[in-house]
Amino acid sequence: MKGKISLRVRIFFSMILLIIFSLVLIVVATYFQYFAQNDDYNNRRLIRKETQVKNHLKNIISKDTAVKFIPENYHYFLEEFNSISTIHKVEFALFSTDGKPLYYSYVDDLENTDHLKLNDTILKNLIKNKASRILEQNINEKGEFQSSYSLLLGDDLKPYLILYFPYFEDLSFSQTELNTFLIRLLQVYSLMLIATIFFAFFLSSFITRPIEKLRSKILKTGLLEKNNRIRIKTKTKEIESLVRSYNKMLSELEKSAEKLAKGQREQAWQEMAKQVAHEIKNPLTPMRLTIQSFQQFNNPNEKNYQKKLESFLKTLIEQIDTMSMVANTFSDFATMPKPKIKDQDIVEITKSAVQIFKSSNLKIKTTKDKIIWPIDRTQWIRVLTNLIQNAIQAVPENRKPNINLHISLEKNKLKMNIEDNGTGIVKKDQLKIFEPKFTTKSAGMGLGLAIVKNIIDSLNGSISFKSEPNKGTKFSIILKK
Repeated sequence: MKGKISLRVRIFFSMILLIIFSLVLIVVATYFQYFAQNDDYNNRRLIRKETQVKNHLKNIISKDTAVKFIPENYHYFLEEFNSISTIHKVEFALFSTDGKPLYYSYVDDLENTDHLKLNDTILKNLIKNKASRILEQNINEKGEFQSSYSLLLGDDLKPYLILYFPYFEDLSFSQTELNTFLIRLLQVYSLMLIATIFFAFFLSSFITRPIEKLRSKILKTGLLEKNNRIRIKTKTKEIESLVRSYNKMLSELEKSAEKLAKGQREQAWQEMAKQVAHEIKNPLTPMRLTIQSFQQFNNPNEKNYQKKLESFLKTLIEQIDTMSMVANTFSDFATMPKPKIKDQDIVEITKSAVQIFKSSNLKIKTTKDKIIWPIDRTQWIRVLTNLIQNAIQAVPENRKPNINLHISLEKNKLKMNIEDNGTGIVKKDQLKIFEPKFTTKSAGMGLGLAIVKNIIDSLNGSISFKSEPNKGTKFSIILKK
């Protein structure tokens, strides 16, 4: 059906879309998972570095009491603080518990420290709320970075110092690693996509092959045909069920066809018997009346007896001939004799056959004087006789018959037209004109045109007609080699 997508195409594109969809999901999941792991790694690394700095600071400060570590004496520890930054390769800053900057590893001059003073919000969260550690996200000219603020506690568990520890992530390597991974993943999935296209093509063909075979079998299924059962060696449960249903349907179809054919044969024979009985009954009635009349009113001693006897016998012979003609006509229609096809001169046969109709103003026209065509002579004469006789009978008594017969040869095609000037065929009768027993005449059995069509069909030809009311009818016969 137009606009519908086949199952094979759907399977093919479904597999390809599944691969593409899975690739997108994996890339997205990998991207988020990678950054989640990267954040987790950097957080753990921040804590580790921060712990190392804390421990080192405690070791330095523990050489003296915590009380001596006052802003006025921080120069005493400056060199060792610098060593911490060098050893651990980190930057950090130290603040007093009131937020005053004591040491910056990345600031040389602490003379003007107002702008370096610790934020009051951070002090409040650390000192008043007793938060041991605060983590923040920061942005400066170098980009985004994390930083932590944590309290350093003395042996008495009282805070005496605030450590500020900024942590800058090295994103260049991780970003390069992620890009490399995604490129490799894309390459792998590209190869998978190519392989999937070939695999999907053969798989869709394999899956739909039984369905395609079933479809072709169903298309060939006919009520009057010899239908074969489907045999598929490799089939799924669904296909097997479908095949079983189809074979069961064939069995039911054959039974129905047999019943239908039997009923049609019986009906045909019944109709034929009625027609034969009717046609034979017509001459029997006058025969019976003639015999009864002859018995009652004829005397052998009468003077005109011989003349009456001859009239009586003539009537009987005519009626017997009529019954014989009826029987022969039905016999010819029921069993058409096998045609004896030979190369014949169509023009010669036609002119010979229509000699008896010369008095009916019949005109013959041919494109060639001699046209050789493979045909059965007897059957062709019968076709001509029936068509010309019907044409003559179609002309009303108050009109002079004008019958035109034209034969032409066109390449490998023979065409014959028989045209009359009769009353034509009314529309309601045109569909039934070639049916057996159909006739518009008061006399006749309606088998003439049916016999003509059977003969033309047996010659692999076609017959058609065009008719105009009260103007005439033209029958056209086309034969092909």
